[in-house]
Amino acid sequence: MTALGKLKTLALCAAASALLAACGGGSDIASPGEGQFATGGSGGGGTGGGGSGGASADCPTGFINLGTIANGTLRSCGIPRLVTGNLTLPYRPGTAYRIDGKTEVGQDLGPDAQNPRTGVTSGILTIEPGVTVFGGIAEYLVVNRGSRMIADGTASRPIIFTSLNDLNGGPDLKGQWGGIVIAGRAPINRCPPTVTSFPANPTNCEYRFEAIQTINWGGNATNDNSGVLRYVQVKEAGYEVAPNEELNAITFGSVGNGTLVDFVQVHGAADDAVEFFGGSVNVKHLVLDQWDDDGFDTDEGYTGAAQYVINFSDAPTEEARCFEASSAGSTSGGLPLLRSHPKISNFVCRLGVASSTFDSRQHQGIVINSGTRFDFVNGVVYSGHPSIPCLDVDGSATMVDPKPTFSSIAFSCPGGPFRTTDNDQPTAPEALFTAGPNNIATGYTPTFSQVFINGSNESGRVATNPTPFSSFLQSAGFIAAVSGPNDNWYVGWTCGLAGAASC
Repeated sequence: MTALGKLKTLALCAAASALLAACGGGSDIASPGEGQFATGGSGGGGTGGGGSGGASADCPTGFINLGTIANGTLRSCGIPRLVTGNLTLPYRPGTAYRIDGKTEVGQDLGPDAQNPRTGVTSGILTIEPGVTVFGGIAEYLVVNRGSRMIADGTASRPIIFTSLNDLNGGPDLKGQWGGIVIAGRAPINRCPPTVTSFPANPTNCEYRFEAIQTINWGGNATNDNSGVLRYVQVKEAGYEVAPNEELNAITFGSVGNGTLVDFVQVHGAADDAVEFFGGSVNVKHLVLDQWDDDGFDTDEGYTGAAQYVINFSDAPTEEARCFEASSAGSTSGGLPLLRSHPKISNFVCRLGVASSTFDSRQHQGIVINSGTRFDFVNGVVYSGHPSIPCLDVDGSATMVDPKPTFSSIAFSCPGGPFRTTDNDQPTAPEALFTAGPNNIATGYTPTFSQVFINGSNESGRVATNPTPFSSFLQSAGFIAAVSGPNDNWYVGWTCGLAGAASC
Protein backbone atom coordinates (compact mmCIF):
# COMPACT_ATOMS: atom_id res chain seq x y z
CA MET A 1 0.00 0.00 0.00
CA THR A 2 1.29 3.50 -0.78
CA ALA A 3 2.01 5.98 1.99
CA LEU A 4 -1.06 8.00 1.01
CA GLY A 5 -3.17 4.87 0.95
CA LYS A 6 -2.07 4.11 4.48
CA LEU A 7 -3.07 7.59 5.53
CA LYS A 8 -6.54 7.25 3.99
CA THR A 9 -7.04 3.94 5.75
CA LEU A 10 -5.88 5.32 9.06
CA ALA A 11 -8.04 8.39 8.69
CA LEU A 12 -11.12 6.17 8.73
CA CYS A 13 -10.22 5.34 12.28
CA ALA A 14 -10.09 8.96 13.38
CA ALA A 15 -13.57 8.80 14.87
CA ALA A 16 -12.22 6.39 17.44
CA SER A 17 -10.27 9.23 19.01
CA ALA A 18 -13.55 10.66 20.27
CA LEU A 19 -13.40 7.95 22.92
CA LEU A 20 -10.60 9.94 24.49
CA ALA A 21 -13.18 12.44 25.70
CA ALA A 22 -13.62 10.32 28.79
CA CYS A 23 -9.94 10.79 29.72
CA GLY A 24 -8.95 13.36 32.28
CA GLY A 25 -6.87 16.40 31.34
CA GLY A 26 -3.22 16.63 32.21
CA SER A 27 -0.16 18.79 31.72
CA ASP A 28 2.41 16.01 31.26
CA ILE A 29 2.95 14.89 27.68
CA ALA A 30 2.75 11.17 27.06
CA SER A 31 4.71 9.87 24.10
CA PRO A 32 4.05 6.70 22.11
CA GLY A 33 7.78 6.28 21.52
CA GLU A 34 9.82 5.75 18.39
CA GLY A 35 7.96 3.79 15.74
CA GLN A 36 4.84 3.71 17.92
CA PHE A 37 2.88 6.76 16.84
CA ALA A 38 -0.74 6.77 17.93
CA THR A 39 -3.27 5.01 15.71
CA GLY A 40 -7.02 5.54 15.37
CA GLY A 41 -8.92 7.79 14.37
CA SER A 42 -14.97 27.98 -1.63
CA GLY A 43 -16.89 29.80 0.99
CA GLY A 44 -16.42 31.75 4.17
CA GLY A 45 -18.31 34.26 6.17
CA GLY A 46 -21.63 33.53 7.77
CA THR A 47 -23.16 34.56 11.05
CA GLY A 48 -24.08 32.90 14.29
CA GLY A 49 -22.16 31.78 17.33
CA GLY A 50 -22.74 29.81 20.44
CA GLY A 51 -21.74 32.31 23.10
CA SER A 52 -22.06 31.48 26.80
CA GLY A 53 -19.68 28.55 26.35
CA GLY A 54 -22.00 26.63 24.01
CA ALA A 55 -21.54 25.39 20.47
CA SER A 56 -22.52 27.67 17.62
CA ALA A 57 -25.85 26.79 16.06
CA ASP A 58 -24.47 26.21 12.57
CA CYS A 59 -21.40 26.46 10.35
CA PRO A 60 -20.44 29.31 8.03
CA THR A 61 -21.43 28.98 4.39
CA GLY A 62 -19.12 26.61 2.54
CA PHE A 63 -18.27 24.40 5.54
CA ILE A 64 -19.67 21.00 6.49
CA ASN A 65 -21.61 20.71 9.75
CA LEU A 66 -20.10 17.69 11.53
CA GLY A 67 -22.02 18.05 14.76
CA THR A 68 -20.56 18.98 18.12
CA ILE A 69 -17.44 18.01 20.06
CA ALA A 70 -15.93 18.87 23.44
CA ASN A 71 -19.03 17.81 25.37
CA GLY A 72 -21.26 19.89 23.16
CA THR A 73 -19.36 23.15 23.61
CA LEU A 74 -17.94 23.39 20.06
CA ARG A 75 -19.52 23.08 16.62
CA SER A 76 -17.26 21.05 14.32
CA CYS A 77 -17.19 22.63 10.84
CA GLY A 78 -15.42 20.64 8.15
CA ILE A 79 -12.98 22.46 5.85
CA PRO A 80 -13.26 21.49 2.16
CA ARG A 81 -10.62 18.94 1.21
CA LEU A 82 -9.45 21.17 -1.65
CA VAL A 83 -9.34 24.93 -1.17
CA THR A 84 -9.18 26.91 -4.40
CA GLY A 85 -9.72 30.60 -4.85
CA ASN A 86 -10.18 32.42 -1.53
CA LEU A 87 -11.54 30.78 1.60
CA THR A 88 -11.71 32.41 5.05
CA LEU A 89 -12.12 30.61 8.36
CA PRO A 90 -14.00 33.27 10.34
CA TYR A 91 -13.68 33.51 14.09
CA ARG A 92 -16.95 32.61 15.86
CA PRO A 93 -17.32 31.65 19.51
CA GLY A 94 -18.33 28.02 19.82
CA THR A 95 -16.83 26.95 16.46
CA ALA A 96 -13.77 24.84 15.61
CA TYR A 97 -12.75 23.89 12.07
CA ARG A 98 -12.04 20.26 11.19
CA ILE A 99 -9.30 19.02 8.86
CA ASP A 100 -11.05 16.05 7.28
CA GLY A 101 -8.42 13.57 6.15
CA LYS A 102 -6.09 15.50 3.86
CA THR A 103 -6.92 19.17 3.30
CA GLU A 104 -5.03 20.85 0.45
CA VAL A 105 -4.73 24.56 -0.23
CA GLY A 106 -4.50 24.80 -4.01
CA GLN A 107 -3.06 22.34 -6.47
CA ASP A 108 0.63 22.03 -7.29
CA LEU A 109 1.59 24.82 -9.71
CA GLY A 110 5.07 23.38 -10.25
CA PRO A 111 8.64 24.60 -9.63
CA ASP A 112 8.76 27.59 -12.01
CA ALA A 113 7.28 30.73 -10.47
CA GLN A 114 7.36 32.55 -13.81
CA ASN A 115 5.67 29.73 -15.72
CA PRO A 116 3.17 27.95 -13.47
CA ARG A 117 1.55 24.76 -14.65
CA THR A 118 -1.66 25.10 -16.61
CA GLY A 119 -4.85 23.24 -15.80
CA VAL A 120 -4.37 23.53 -12.04
CA THR A 121 -5.70 26.11 -9.58
CA SER A 122 -4.15 27.96 -6.66
CA GLY A 123 -5.80 28.81 -3.35
CA ILE A 124 -5.54 31.22 -0.44
CA LEU A 125 -6.71 30.02 2.97
CA THR A 126 -7.15 32.89 5.44
CA ILE A 127 -7.57 32.06 9.14
CA GLU A 128 -8.80 34.82 11.42
CA PRO A 129 -7.27 35.53 14.86
CA GLY A 130 -8.64 33.31 17.62
CA VAL A 131 -9.69 30.46 15.31
CA THR A 132 -9.11 26.83 16.33
CA VAL A 133 -8.34 24.26 13.62
CA PHE A 134 -8.13 20.58 14.54
CA GLY A 135 -7.61 17.13 13.11
CA GLY A 136 -7.75 13.50 14.11
CA ILE A 137 -5.19 10.76 13.73
CA ALA A 138 -3.35 10.94 10.37
CA GLU A 139 -5.22 14.09 9.26
CA TYR A 140 -3.09 16.94 7.97
CA LEU A 141 -3.05 20.24 6.09
CA VAL A 142 -1.00 20.92 2.95
CA VAL A 143 -0.26 24.26 1.30
CA ASN A 144 0.88 23.41 -2.24
CA ARG A 145 3.35 25.27 -4.45
CA GLY A 146 1.88 28.52 -5.71
CA SER A 147 -0.73 28.82 -2.94
CA ARG A 148 -0.78 30.55 0.43
CA MET A 149 -2.11 30.22 3.97
CA ILE A 150 -2.62 33.46 5.89
CA ALA A 151 -2.74 32.42 9.55
CA ASP A 152 -2.22 35.83 11.14
CA GLY A 153 -3.22 35.80 14.79
CA THR A 154 -2.53 38.27 17.57
CA ALA A 155 -0.83 38.01 20.96
CA SER A 156 -4.22 38.02 22.71
CA ARG A 157 -5.97 35.82 20.12
CA PRO A 158 -3.52 33.27 18.71
CA ILE A 159 -4.58 30.80 16.05
CA ILE A 160 -4.49 27.26 17.41
CA PHE A 161 -3.90 24.08 15.41
CA THR A 162 -4.54 21.06 17.61
CA SER A 163 -6.13 17.63 17.86
CA LEU A 164 -9.58 16.22 18.46
CA ASN A 165 -8.12 14.56 21.54
CA ASP A 166 -7.10 17.94 22.93
CA LEU A 167 -10.47 19.58 22.33
CA ASN A 168 -12.28 16.62 23.86
CA GLY A 169 -10.32 17.09 27.08
CA GLY A 170 -7.98 14.15 26.66
CA PRO A 171 -4.50 13.96 28.17
CA ASP A 172 -1.61 15.94 26.66
CA LEU A 173 -0.38 13.47 24.02
CA LYS A 174 1.96 13.60 21.06
CA GLY A 175 1.06 12.51 17.54
CA GLN A 176 -2.70 13.01 17.71
CA TRP A 177 -2.98 14.55 14.24
CA GLY A 178 -0.73 14.85 11.22
CA GLY A 179 0.45 18.45 11.21
CA ILE A 180 1.10 21.17 8.62
CA VAL A 181 3.07 20.80 5.38
CA ILE A 182 3.98 23.96 3.45
CA ALA A 183 5.43 23.37 -0.01
CA GLY A 184 7.19 26.22 -1.79
CA ARG A 185 9.27 26.98 -4.87
CA ALA A 186 12.58 28.07 -3.33
CA PRO A 187 15.72 26.09 -4.27
CA ILE A 188 16.53 22.67 -2.82
CA ASN A 189 19.49 20.32 -2.99
CA ARG A 190 17.65 17.47 -4.78
CA CYS A 191 18.71 17.23 -8.41
CA PRO A 192 18.78 14.59 -11.19
CA PRO A 193 21.84 12.31 -11.25
CA THR A 194 23.17 14.07 -14.37
CA VAL A 195 23.51 17.40 -12.53
CA THR A 196 27.05 17.89 -11.13
CA SER A 197 26.78 21.54 -10.06
CA PHE A 198 23.83 23.52 -8.83
CA PRO A 199 22.05 24.79 -11.96
CA ALA A 200 21.48 28.43 -12.84
CA ASN A 201 17.81 27.53 -13.25
CA PRO A 202 17.02 25.15 -10.39
CA THR A 203 13.56 24.11 -11.63
CA ASN A 204 15.05 20.69 -12.40
CA CYS A 205 15.76 20.27 -8.70
CA GLU A 206 12.68 19.33 -6.70
CA TYR A 207 11.71 16.79 -4.10
CA ARG A 208 8.83 14.38 -3.65
CA PHE A 209 8.11 14.30 0.08
CA GLU A 210 9.11 10.91 1.45
CA ALA A 211 6.14 10.70 3.81
CA ILE A 212 3.45 11.78 1.31
CA GLN A 213 4.47 10.96 -2.24
CA THR A 214 1.90 13.28 -3.82
CA ILE A 215 3.50 16.41 -2.30
CA ASN A 216 6.33 18.08 -4.22
CA TRP A 217 8.44 21.13 -3.45
CA GLY A 218 11.43 23.01 -4.84
CA GLY A 219 11.98 25.48 -7.66
CA ASN A 220 13.57 28.73 -8.75
CA ALA A 221 12.04 31.39 -6.47
CA THR A 222 14.20 32.24 -3.45
CA ASN A 223 11.67 34.92 -2.44
CA ASP A 224 8.64 32.66 -2.92
CA ASN A 225 5.67 33.56 -0.69
CA SER A 226 3.65 30.77 0.94
CA GLY A 227 1.76 33.12 3.28
CA VAL A 228 1.89 34.04 6.97
CA LEU A 229 2.26 32.11 10.24
CA ARG A 230 2.13 34.64 13.07
CA TYR A 231 0.92 34.15 16.64
CA VAL A 232 0.19 30.48 16.05
CA GLN A 233 0.21 27.41 18.29
CA VAL A 234 0.62 23.90 16.85
CA LYS A 235 -0.06 21.19 19.42
CA GLU A 236 0.02 17.36 19.56
CA ALA A 237 1.03 16.99 15.89
CA GLY A 238 3.23 14.53 14.00
CA TYR A 239 2.57 11.13 12.54
CA GLU A 240 4.61 8.15 11.33
CA VAL A 241 3.25 7.23 7.91
CA ALA A 242 5.70 4.35 7.42
CA PRO A 243 8.94 3.30 9.16
CA ASN A 244 11.32 6.30 9.16
CA GLU A 245 8.83 8.39 7.17
CA GLU A 246 7.10 10.93 9.35
CA LEU A 247 5.01 14.04 9.28
CA ASN A 248 6.50 16.75 11.49
CA ALA A 249 4.43 19.28 13.38
CA ILE A 250 5.38 21.84 10.70
CA THR A 251 7.25 20.78 7.56
CA PHE A 252 8.72 23.62 5.50
CA GLY A 253 9.47 22.21 2.05
CA SER A 254 11.47 24.70 -0.07
CA VAL A 255 9.58 27.60 1.48
CA GLY A 256 10.82 30.99 0.27
CA ASN A 257 11.83 34.06 2.24
CA GLY A 258 8.75 35.95 1.05
CA THR A 259 6.87 33.91 3.67
CA LEU A 260 6.39 35.46 7.13
CA VAL A 261 6.93 33.18 10.15
CA ASP A 262 6.94 34.93 13.53
CA PHE A 263 5.66 34.07 17.02
CA VAL A 264 5.05 30.36 16.48
CA GLN A 265 4.88 27.67 19.16
CA VAL A 266 5.11 23.95 18.50
CA HIS A 267 4.20 21.91 21.57
CA GLY A 268 4.41 18.14 21.87
CA ALA A 269 5.47 17.05 18.37
CA ALA A 270 5.70 13.29 17.83
CA ASP A 271 8.60 13.78 15.41
CA ASP A 272 10.39 17.07 14.70
CA ALA A 273 8.86 20.33 15.86
CA VAL A 274 9.95 22.09 12.65
CA GLU A 275 11.93 20.74 9.71
CA PHE A 276 13.22 22.74 6.76
CA PHE A 277 13.86 20.85 3.51
CA GLY A 278 15.78 23.35 1.38
CA GLY A 279 14.28 26.80 0.96
CA SER A 280 15.18 30.21 2.34
CA VAL A 281 12.39 31.12 4.76
CA ASN A 282 13.44 33.20 7.80
CA VAL A 283 11.78 32.65 11.17
CA LYS A 284 11.63 34.63 14.39
CA HIS A 285 10.24 34.13 17.92
CA LEU A 286 9.87 30.35 18.00
CA VAL A 287 8.92 28.25 21.02
CA LEU A 288 9.64 24.57 20.37
CA ASP A 289 8.90 22.45 23.43
CA GLN A 290 8.57 18.78 24.34
CA TRP A 291 9.23 17.34 20.88
CA ASP A 292 10.12 13.68 20.44
CA ASP A 293 12.83 13.70 17.76
CA ASP A 294 14.42 17.07 16.95
CA GLY A 295 13.43 20.61 17.71
CA PHE A 296 14.87 22.50 14.72
CA ASP A 297 15.91 20.27 11.79
CA THR A 298 17.50 21.60 8.57
CA ASP A 299 18.14 19.62 5.38
CA GLU A 300 19.05 19.68 1.71
CA GLY A 301 20.15 23.23 1.05
CA TYR A 302 18.22 25.29 3.62
CA THR A 303 19.71 28.81 3.71
CA GLY A 304 17.37 30.80 5.97
CA ALA A 305 17.94 32.50 9.31
CA ALA A 306 16.28 32.28 12.73
CA GLN A 307 16.29 34.49 15.82
CA TYR A 308 14.85 34.24 19.33
CA VAL A 309 14.35 30.48 19.58
CA ILE A 310 13.33 28.66 22.78
CA ASN A 311 14.02 24.98 22.12
CA PHE A 312 13.72 22.25 24.78
CA SER A 313 12.51 18.73 25.45
CA ASP A 314 12.78 16.90 28.74
CA ALA A 315 12.50 13.23 27.78
CA PRO A 316 12.29 12.62 24.01
CA THR A 317 12.20 8.98 22.94
CA GLU A 318 13.88 9.14 19.52
CA GLU A 319 17.39 10.18 18.43
CA ALA A 320 16.90 13.67 19.73
CA ARG A 321 18.76 16.94 19.24
CA CYS A 322 17.73 20.55 19.68
CA PHE A 323 19.36 21.24 16.32
CA GLU A 324 19.99 18.62 13.64
CA ALA A 325 21.71 20.12 10.60
CA SER A 326 22.10 18.15 7.38
CA SER A 327 23.02 18.91 3.78
CA ALA A 328 22.35 15.40 2.49
CA GLY A 329 20.80 15.22 -0.95
CA SER A 330 22.51 15.51 -4.33
CA THR A 331 26.30 15.62 -4.19
CA SER A 332 29.26 15.89 -6.51
CA GLY A 333 32.69 14.72 -5.43
CA GLY A 334 31.33 14.08 -1.96
CA LEU A 335 30.14 17.67 -1.50
CA PRO A 336 26.54 18.92 -1.57
CA LEU A 337 25.49 20.62 -4.79
CA LEU A 338 23.76 23.28 -2.71
CA ARG A 339 25.18 23.51 0.79
CA SER A 340 22.81 24.03 3.69
CA HIS A 341 23.72 27.31 5.39
CA PRO A 342 21.37 28.15 8.28
CA LYS A 343 22.07 31.13 10.52
CA ILE A 344 20.69 31.45 14.05
CA SER A 345 21.05 34.04 16.78
CA ASN A 346 19.64 34.24 20.32
CA PHE A 347 18.60 30.73 21.20
CA VAL A 348 18.33 28.40 24.19
CA CYS A 349 18.64 24.63 23.86
CA ARG A 350 17.89 22.37 26.81
CA LEU A 351 17.87 18.64 26.15
CA GLY A 352 16.98 16.18 28.85
CA VAL A 353 16.70 16.16 32.60
CA ALA A 354 18.72 14.07 35.02
CA SER A 355 16.02 11.44 35.51
CA SER A 356 15.68 10.70 31.78
CA THR A 357 17.25 7.72 30.00
CA PHE A 358 19.58 8.70 27.14
CA ASP A 359 22.35 7.33 24.96
CA SER A 360 25.09 9.83 24.13
CA ARG A 361 25.47 8.28 20.67
CA GLN A 362 21.89 9.28 19.87
CA HIS A 363 21.28 12.47 21.83
CA GLN A 364 23.23 15.71 21.56
CA GLY A 365 22.35 19.36 21.90
CA ILE A 366 23.58 20.08 18.35
CA VAL A 367 24.62 17.75 15.54
CA ILE A 368 26.03 19.08 12.25
CA ASN A 369 26.73 16.70 9.38
CA SER A 370 26.95 16.00 5.63
CA GLY A 371 28.50 19.31 4.62
CA THR A 372 26.25 21.75 6.47
CA ARG A 373 27.67 25.21 7.11
CA PHE A 374 25.80 26.54 10.16
CA ASP A 375 26.43 29.86 11.92
CA PHE A 376 25.48 29.77 15.63
CA VAL A 377 25.47 33.14 17.40
CA ASN A 378 24.48 34.22 20.94
CA GLY A 379 23.19 30.89 22.23
CA VAL A 380 23.18 28.52 25.17
CA VAL A 381 23.15 24.71 25.07
CA TYR A 382 22.66 22.92 28.38
CA SER A 383 21.42 19.68 29.91
CA GLY A 384 20.88 18.17 33.32
CA HIS A 385 21.71 14.68 32.13
CA PRO A 386 25.17 13.11 32.62
CA SER A 387 25.19 11.32 29.24
CA ILE A 388 24.36 14.15 26.84
CA PRO A 389 27.15 16.13 25.12
CA CYS A 390 26.52 19.60 23.70
CA LEU A 391 28.00 19.34 20.18
CA ASP A 392 28.58 16.58 17.61
CA VAL A 393 30.12 17.14 14.16
CA ASP A 394 30.11 14.37 11.53
CA GLY A 395 31.30 13.95 7.95
CA SER A 396 34.46 15.18 6.22
CA ALA A 397 32.36 17.45 3.97
CA THR A 398 31.26 19.40 7.05
CA MET A 399 34.86 20.44 7.65
CA VAL A 400 35.38 21.83 4.13
CA ASP A 401 35.79 25.61 4.03
CA PRO A 402 33.78 27.65 4.80
CA LYS A 403 33.16 25.72 8.00
CA PRO A 404 30.40 26.07 10.61
CA THR A 405 30.99 28.92 13.08
CA PHE A 406 30.21 29.60 16.74
CA SER A 407 30.15 33.08 18.27
CA SER A 408 29.15 33.93 21.87
CA ILE A 409 27.95 30.40 22.65
CA ALA A 410 27.87 28.91 26.18
CA PHE A 411 27.87 25.15 26.81
CA SER A 412 26.92 23.35 30.01
CA CYS A 413 26.55 19.62 29.40
CA PRO A 414 27.52 17.05 32.06
CA GLY A 415 28.09 14.58 29.22
CA GLY A 416 30.91 16.83 28.02
CA PRO A 417 30.92 19.83 25.71
CA PHE A 418 31.88 17.72 22.68
CA ARG A 419 31.14 14.26 21.36
CA THR A 420 34.60 12.89 20.61
CA THR A 421 34.01 9.14 20.38
CA ASP A 422 32.06 6.86 18.06
CA ASN A 423 32.09 9.32 15.14
CA ASP A 424 34.36 10.11 12.19
CA GLN A 425 35.33 13.67 13.22
CA PRO A 426 36.38 13.37 16.88
CA THR A 427 38.42 16.60 16.95
CA ALA A 428 36.08 18.72 14.83
CA PRO A 429 33.62 19.92 17.51
CA GLU A 430 36.28 21.44 19.74
CA ALA A 431 38.24 22.89 16.81
CA LEU A 432 35.20 24.69 15.43
CA PHE A 433 34.02 25.90 18.82
CA THR A 434 37.32 27.26 20.10
CA ALA A 435 37.95 29.09 16.81
CA GLY A 436 35.03 31.45 17.48
CA PRO A 437 34.87 34.54 19.72
CA ASN A 438 33.35 34.73 23.22
CA ASN A 439 32.59 31.01 23.49
CA ILE A 440 32.76 29.00 26.72
CA ALA A 441 32.81 25.17 26.70
CA THR A 442 33.35 24.50 30.43
CA GLY A 443 32.97 26.50 33.62
CA TYR A 444 29.63 28.08 32.79
CA THR A 445 26.65 27.37 35.07
CA PRO A 446 23.15 28.21 33.76
CA THR A 447 21.11 30.57 35.91
CA PHE A 448 17.91 30.55 33.85
CA SER A 449 14.51 30.82 35.46
CA GLN A 450 11.66 28.93 33.81
CA VAL A 451 14.16 27.09 31.52
CA PHE A 452 14.89 30.07 29.25
CA ILE A 453 14.71 33.47 31.06
CA ASN A 454 18.23 34.87 31.46
CA GLY A 455 19.78 35.13 34.90
CA SER A 456 23.01 36.73 36.06
CA ASN A 457 25.38 34.26 34.36
CA GLU A 458 23.68 34.74 31.01
CA SER A 459 23.47 38.51 31.34
CA GLY A 460 27.21 38.59 32.05
CA ARG A 461 28.18 36.96 28.74
CA VAL A 462 29.48 39.08 25.85
CA ALA A 463 27.15 39.07 22.83
CA THR A 464 28.15 39.16 19.17
CA ASN A 465 26.52 41.38 16.55
CA PRO A 466 24.77 38.84 14.25
CA THR A 467 23.97 41.20 11.37
CA PRO A 468 27.07 40.25 9.32
CA PHE A 469 25.73 36.70 9.13
CA SER A 470 22.30 37.72 7.80
CA SER A 471 20.47 40.98 7.21
CA PHE A 472 17.41 39.32 8.77
CA LEU A 473 19.10 39.12 12.17
CA GLN A 474 18.99 41.98 14.65
CA SER A 475 21.69 43.08 17.08
CA ALA A 476 19.98 42.31 20.40
CA GLY A 477 22.94 42.88 22.73
CA PHE A 478 22.47 39.69 24.77
CA ILE A 479 22.89 35.93 24.45
CA ALA A 480 20.07 33.36 24.61
CA ALA A 481 16.44 33.98 23.69
CA VAL A 482 14.91 36.04 26.51
CA SER A 483 17.04 38.81 28.04
CA GLY A 484 15.43 38.73 31.48
CA PRO A 485 12.16 38.89 33.42
CA ASN A 486 11.08 42.10 31.67
CA ASP A 487 11.48 40.60 28.19
CA ASN A 488 8.00 39.21 27.50
CA TRP A 489 7.83 38.39 23.79
CA TYR A 490 6.65 34.84 24.60
CA VAL A 491 3.83 35.98 26.94
CA GLY A 492 0.12 35.79 26.14
CA TRP A 493 0.06 33.67 22.98
CA THR A 494 1.83 30.50 24.18
CA CYS A 495 0.73 27.59 26.35
CA GLY A 496 2.55 25.65 29.05
CA LEU A 497 5.18 28.30 29.80
CA ALA A 498 5.62 30.58 32.77
CA GLY A 499 2.35 32.33 33.54
CA ALA A 500 0.57 30.77 30.54
CA ALA A 501 -2.40 28.44 30.37
CA SER A 502 -1.62 24.72 30.32
CA CYS A 503 -1.41 23.00 26.98
